[in-house]
Amino acid sequence: MPRYALQVEYHGAPFAGWQRQADQPSVQGAIEAALAKLEPRAHTIAAAGRTDAGVHATHQVAHCDMEREWDPFRLSEALNYHLKPQPIAIVKAARVADDWHARFSANERRYLFRLVVRRAPLVHEGGLVWQVKNPLDGAAMQEGANRLLGRHDFTTFRSSICQADSPVRTLDELRVEEIERPDAQEFRFHVRARSFLHNQVRSFVGTLERVGAGSWTPDDVTEALEAKERSACGPVCPPEGLYLAGVGYEDDPFV
Repeated sequence: MPRYALQVEYHGAPFAGWQRQADQPSVQGAIEAALAKLEPRAHTIAAAGRTDAGVHATHQVAHCDMEREWDPFRLSEALNYHLKPQPIAIVKAARVADDWHARFSANERRYLFRLVVRRAPLVHEGGLVWQVKNPLDGAAMQEGANRLLGRHDFTTFRSSICQADSPVRTLDELRVEEIERPDAQEFRFHVRARSFLHNQVRSFVGTLERVGAGSWTPDDVTEALEAKERSACGPVCPPEGLYLAGVGYEDDPFV
């Protein structure tokens, strides 16, 4: 059965997350239903990462197995037709080797988190960013972020229901970028690692927001990391500002 890689973009608000659910809408379920319109049978797709409810993606990657050969462009166009009007798009499709796997062949995941500081309600970005009302110190947040770089036991920054075998991960990048805009203060957190723990990025951002607000110091971030206790974590921020922004492979199937 020929295998295809899919680059997927979606707005996470209407979904209970990526993973198929029996009684709730999911991104995986929607794409599998669209595939069944093309080849009527049960389909199971695999993704590079399982995003939680409300989390978005600009560059999720999944793979599917088809019974017949498809032109990749025609496959993406047909899937987009059957996915309407759901906020999911197949940006690209590519033929890959039969042993290529969206999850296990990946060597890097990249996330983006958008935080906007503004007193007035956000009319056009509601549900797409985390809004807070009081100014934040970007330099302090970056100093706190630097304490998390490298290989650590991230028990403090993972969900209590995380199913990963080990809390040890290597964090390659946690960069805080301030965006100039006339109506608000915006910070974008760029996070990169081979793999992540459940709620790890949202735990990072929620903690760093406390540093930016002055409630925590960068030294407090170090102490929280070294505590290796979930109770030492700062608040976990809401999901709507989080985006799966990229997945890396040794040979990118979409290039």
